[in-house]
Formats: sequence, structure tokens, C-alpha cells
Amino acid sequence: MRNRKIHRYSMIKRYGKIVDALVKYEFGYIVDKLGVGDLRPLSSRIKKKEKFLIESDSGPKKTRLMLEELGPTYIKLGQILSVRQDLIPPEYTKELSKLQDDVQPFGIKEAETIIKEELGSSIEDLFEQFEEIPIAAASIGQVHRAKLKSGEDVVVKVQRPGIGKIIEADLDILHSIAGFTEEHLPEARLYRPVEIVEEFERSIRAELDYTQEGRNAEHFARNFQDHPRIYIPKVYWDYSSMKILTLEYIDGVKSSSFEELDGIRADRKEIAIDVLKAFMKQVYEDGFFHADLHPGNVFIMKDGRIALLDFGMAGFLSYDMRNLLVDELIAITRGDTTLYIELLRDLGSIGDEVDIALLKIDIDHLLYKYYGRALSQLNTALILEEMINLLRKYQIKIPANIALLSKGAMTIEGFSSIMDPQINLAIIAEPFAKNAIKDRVRLTNIAGSAYRDFSSWTRILRRAPMKLSHILDIAERGYLNLRFEHHGFDRIVAEIDAASNRLSFSLIISAIIVGSSLIIQTGMEPHIWGVPLLGVMGFLMAGFLGMWLVVYILRTGRI
Repeated sequence: MRNRKIHRYSMIKRYGKIVDALVKYEFGYIVDKLGVGDLRPLSSRIKKKEKFLIESDSGPKKTRLMLEELGPTYIKLGQILSVRQDLIPPEYTKELSKLQDDVQPFGIKEAETIIKEELGSSIEDLFEQFEEIPIAAASIGQVHRAKLKSGEDVVVKVQRPGIGKIIEADLDILHSIAGFTEEHLPEARLYRPVEIVEEFERSIRAELDYTQEGRNAEHFARNFQDHPRIYIPKVYWDYSSMKILTLEYIDGVKSSSFEELDGIRADRKEIAIDVLKAFMKQVYEDGFFHADLHPGNVFIMKDGRIALLDFGMAGFLSYDMRNLLVDELIAITRGDTTLYIELLRDLGSIGDEVDIALLKIDIDHLLYKYYGRALSQLNTALILEEMINLLRKYQIKIPANIALLSKGAMTIEGFSSIMDPQINLAIIAEPFAKNAIKDRVRLTNIAGSAYRDFSSWTRILRRAPMKLSHILDIAERGYLNLRFEHHGFDRIVAEIDAASNRLSFSLIISAIIVGSSLIIQTGMEPHIWGVPLLGVMGFLMAGFLGMWLVVYILRTGRI
């Protein structure tokens, strides 16, 4: 019971901090609309407001600063939002992409405690050397350089103490805020707060499980095991767990360090082309892609190979999804709006509320710009940005993995423009796209698709008699129920309820008046002013109730 009270108290304090931050960063109107101003700490309400924002600070910048102040969970939420250009305006995604979760590192004693709890042995027993000062520190964990007893150089990623409990508490708060906001702030429904929090929860839980990042690294290693230029560091599973990840140390030069690259005579254009080709292979051939290939995650090794790092942000594309992407590319280059809209339907992105006629006109206008162009003449990042802006205009939902892919494509194009501004992503993508199209029309793949479709229909047909028999059996026993869902009738039902209540109330008042009149006619005692007291009381009650009903009708404006 005591722990529950402490948890409740800490949750209320956290709510107060969130409300306080909203007011501090000039989002007080949201607090007023939600009616949660009372949650703000009393000390903040009576304290004189400090002016630290400047007039030129925009809404996106204020949002970024507020999320940074609220801490790790909200920084991660902002980073997730920076990917969802289909949900929030581009000026916000651009600003939120600047969010950094670099924080002060925690002490070596805490790191040693976690390592011992997770791996069952002390640092001295596990490692020949272990650097106390981390080489990188973030909100979820920090990275130490070390050497195994067997002599291999490694990096050890250690999760921050207690971060799991903090994130769990913040997730509870975010879920309640999202539900409350969606219910009481109609304009917020456009941004689907509940859906965003659910997506964020899946992402942050995966990030808290370091074994997932390790499996991602091994998946990439298998896909690139025969590649002459791309290298993926090895995972040491005997020194890894949910909160510890030990990877091979990469001795190389960060691709953004141009002076060091020039010192080892590395060709920046060649590096950019190799990384771009590696990304295209991931998307078109493997169906498993690294979504965060910025210069800090690409190292050039001494032997000239390119090492890819940090596998926490990865996306998966099924075979069918890859086919849809190829079809979308065909629709864009052919200017086929009808096909493009049908592909959006296949993705489950278009709801019944979308005005298809207006959407078709806008897509026609957009595709006209690119009709007949060769792939080498297309600016992939610009096309993605324009298309996502259009989809956001019509509130068309984009699957999370496609949103992550668009983020990955923009990140990799940003990487290539830093390395060599003359490189066009579409030129690199063209042979991969053409191979994907050719691959789909091969007889073996057509036969494979036909077999899968035939198997599906065979299974459906095989089960059809049993399912039909089951339905008929239920109907014969009188248990077949049809469920109808109405939309937009709630207000009508409420109006009918209110009208019937007023009518019933009026009948009760009329009955009291008639009864009082009959009592007065009988002359029964006691009397007041020569009239039966019970009859007078009845008339007074009827008069009071009648006046109350009239006032209620006038106030509601429903005469």
C-alpha cells in the first residue's frame, strides 16, 4: 500500500513538471484547454515568470527545448516524431531531428554493479582492461572501451541504472496524456497522439533490450558476409545481456573527419557510393535496412573497408512490401495516379474519410512533374518530402516501417551530400530498382507467387465447407447475431433522451396540478387561508418545478 502511495505521489509530481514545462515554454493554451492547470506546482505558480525565450524562438524550437528539459523519455519521443513527417509538419520534424541525448556519464561503480548483476562476474574477472571513462554517453546507456581476457579489443555498452523504471513511469503518463488529449482536444486528433505513443512504446522497449540490437548486428553481418567493402562488427554474446552489449572495437576513422580521411588517402566519393549501394541492397534485396546511416555511424578501417555501426534503429520490409515499393516507383515514373492510389489502399493508408477525387487531382499534379523522367533525373529525397506532405494534407496514414524507410533514405542522402555533393541517390538506386523489377518477372518468382496464391486459395476453399456448416449450425439454433455500428447518431439519441425526459417531467407536473385541484375540491383538513393545506403545497411544488423546467429550457436554448 505504501509503495502504491509513493508511486502515485511521484506520478502526480511528474504530471506537475510536464504542465509546468508547457507553461514555461509558452504552451499554456494547451494547459487551459485540457483544464490541468491545477497540477502545476504551487511554487511555480507564485514564482515570478523568468524570461529566457526570445521573440524569434519558433514553436518548433520551443517544443525541442521543452522535450530536452523533460528528459530522456521525451527526447526519445521527439526523435521518433522527427521520423513521422506524415503526422507532423516538416518544420517540426526538422527541428526535432536536432534533439541530442548526450548526458553526463554515470560512475564506474554503478557500471560495475550492473555488469556483475547481468553477467554474474566482476569487471576484473571478465576483462583484461576496462576504461573507466566512457567514450560515449547517452540517456539510455554509455559505451566503455575494454579488452577481453582472450585479447580482443571490444566496446561495452552498459544501460543506465534505473532507466527502465523511469521510462515505464513516463510511458504510463504519456498513455494517459495521449488518451486525455485525444478526447478533450479535437484538433489534436489530426496528429493521432495515442498511435504515436503506442509506436514510441514499441520503439523504446526495443531500445531497452540490447539483445535486439545485437540480433540486428548479426542480421546485417549475415547479409554482408561476402561483401568485399562493408564490414559489420562482431557481437560477443558471452559478454552481452538485455542491459549489456559487447561488440568488436572498430579501429578506424569516422567518415565525417575529412582531414583524417585525407591523411589515409581515402576517396570520399568512393566511400559515399559504397555506402549508398549498401543501403540499396538492404532495401531492395535484403528487406532489412539501417535507418540511421549518418557520418558518425560510418567508420573507415585501416584496410580500406567500411564499418557500419549502431544497429538500434533498423527497419524490416517484407517481400510484398518491397514489391509495393517497386510498384510505387513504376507509378511515379509512368504518371499512373490510379495505380498509386490503389497501392496506398493496399498499404491500408487510405480511410473512408479521404476525398479520393481531390487526392487524385493533387497526385496528378505531383506526378506530372516526374512523368517520363529517367530514374537518374529524380531527386529521391525531394520526391519523398513532397509525397509525404501531400499525404499529411489528406491525413493518410503511413505504416511505421515506411516512415522509417523515408527517414533512412533522407539520412543516407544527407550522408552522400556531405561526402560528395555531386552524387545523386537515384543514379545509385536505378540498377537496384531495375533488378527488382526484372526479378519479379522471372518465371521462378512468378511460379512462386502463383504457388503462394494457389496455396492460400486452397486453404480457404478447404476450410469453406466447415466454416459454412458452422455458420448454418449457429443460425439453425437461433444464435446468429448481426452487429450494426452506427456513426453520427449519438447526438440524435441524446436529443431524444433529453426530449423524453422533459416530456416525462411535464407530465409529472401536470399530474401534481390535477391532484392538488382534486384535493382542494374535497375540503380536507388542515386548512390554510380556508383552503386545504395539502392542495396548496401541491400547487407550490408544481409551480416551483414548472419554473425550473422553463429556466432549464431557456438556458439550453432548446425551446
